[in-house]
Amino acid sequence: MSGQPHAKSASYAKDRNYAHLSKSLARLSRAVGQTADLFEQLHLDLDAMRTLAGIHSAQLMTVATELVPEHDAE
Repeated sequence: MSGQPHAKSASYAKDRNYAHLSKSLARLSRAVGQTADLFEQLHLDLDAMRTLAGIHSAQLMTVATELVPEHDAE
């Protein structure tokens, strides 16, 4: 009967380790979900930056053509 307390202790330790693993996996799952959300937001931000850069480039080219007229007469 001396093996019985050891078996209960091992079973308790195993259950405790599984509970800890379960909590760790739940935290990991939340972190992966948050990372996916952040990547989606990053994608949207990069698209907006690309659009803004295109608009600013067009404005710069427009202003440059107004400030520096072509010399057709020469």
